[in-house]
Amino acid sequence: MYKRMMSISGPILGTWAHPDDEAFLSAGLMADAIGAGQRVVCVTATRGELGVQDPDRWPPEKLAEIREAELQESLRILGVTEHRWLDYLDGSCHLVDEEEATSRLAEIIEEVKPQNVLTFGPDGMTAHQDHMAVSRWTTLAFERSAPEGSRLLYATKTPDWAARFVPLMLSRHILMEEDADPPVTPHHELAVSFDLPDDLMELKTRALLAQESQIGAMIDVFGHDVVWEVNRVEYFRLAATR
Repeated sequence: MYKRMMSISGPILGTWAHPDDEAFLSAGLMADAIGAGQRVVCVTATRGELGVQDPDRWPPEKLAEIREAELQESLRILGVTEHRWLDYLDGSCHLVDEEEATSRLAEIIEEVKPQNVLTFGPDGMTAHQDHMAVSRWTTLAFERSAPEGSRLLYATKTPDWAARFVPLMLSRHILMEEDADPPVTPHHELAVSFDLPDDLMELKTRALLAQESQIGAMIDVFGHDVVWEVNRVEYFRLAATR
């Protein structure tokens, strides 16, 4: 495993909506922390059973099982050994009792005592209702239970990134909502801007490829090189501190 200077300090807790969210937005940060001997815990709210890309190849009735196995392999590649499911239904997180979900995440925060909590911003990155619900739960749980000195970090992009890649995504109908661009944060306001070195980018690439039922369609549309370029830098803004 890699012995690196940490891009962010641990323990690290990531809270996400679906399998693959964690890899797209934070695979490099997780692997970097693991390589530095820090604890990393990943929470996933749903098994992503509605994320059907190719129903012939990935039957909808088996997709939850498929994505569970893909996530396990992806995390294994990154070296992440601690994972928790919330087991909510894909596409229904906005209908979950907010207090229940918040309490469950608060309990995990109390147990892990993370120094950094990674999640979506209120925008959900892609305006997905599940993403936005996870952001709300995590923010409330952080306010309730985060240890002193910890940070809540929201995934974001930069204006330069958006200018370069959003038109391409719109032209290929990739964004969840075409009138809801990904959030952007100026470089000087970022808490994390992690341009993955080649060794970590190789790990991230393998972790994403392990989630074949999801990444395959993107590669078919853009090609490998563009997909890796889009995802090479991981950006987070500071949302709150304790």
